[in-house]
Amino acid sequence: MNRRAAAVAQLEARIGHQFSDRDLLERALTHASVGEGATKVRHYERLEFLGDRVLNLLAAERLMGLDAEAREGELSRRLANLVNYQACATVARDIGLGEALRLSASATKIGARDSDTVLGDACEALIGALYVDGGFEAARAFFLRFWAEAFAGLNAPRGKDPKTQLQEWAQGQGLPLPTYGVVAREGPDHAPAFTVEVRVQGYDPEAAQGRSKQEAEKAAALAMLLKHEGPQ
Repeated sequence: MNRRAAAVAQLEARIGHQFSDRDLLERALTHASVGEGATKVRHYERLEFLGDRVLNLLAAERLMGLDAEAREGELSRRLANLVNYQACATVARDIGLGEALRLSASATKIGARDSDTVLGDACEALIGALYVDGGFEAARAFFLRFWAEAFAGLNAPRGKDPKTQLQEWAQGQGLPLPTYGVVAREGPDHAPAFTVEVRVQGYDPEAAQGRSKQEAEKAAALAMLLKHEGPQ
């Protein structure tokens, strides 16, 4: 298995979806630069168009579900923070999308593989491909997993560390201290991704991902606070 094939396999493992349509996956990972020249190559721009619309719907659906009282203007502000290319590029790096991309030699040479714009566009294309290959539920599962930290940061409690905030919230209700556990560790040693679950007695656990155990614990604590209206 060559280096890129290994990166593609690792990408599928990371996102938890094995594509049944391999040509679709290849198209989702092919940058337009590959088509420069005489050979006609199908690249990801059409899937990017679709993925952008799917992403906006998924984010809007989640925002509406999390806050039944928010006004349209506030929802629009939050949506803009969730679906911009920087947010997509962050997710792309988390899942190792750059290593799996098919780029021309010239695009690779100028650093396109680590460009926020390229990674953001490719992430949207991948969402479009997930929607086509696995339906809306496959796209939703990807979105809920890899946008959890972004949602947690939308209304992050100010001042104190979120783990401290959660501890004080639990104690205020007469509950034992929250507990944290690593439920998954993925990625290479130089760029690991940790999924941590936080538990508070009497509440459903919340999980979140981060580039370190500490980062994932903070994201999980934020998710728990926001879901159960902890202190702001």
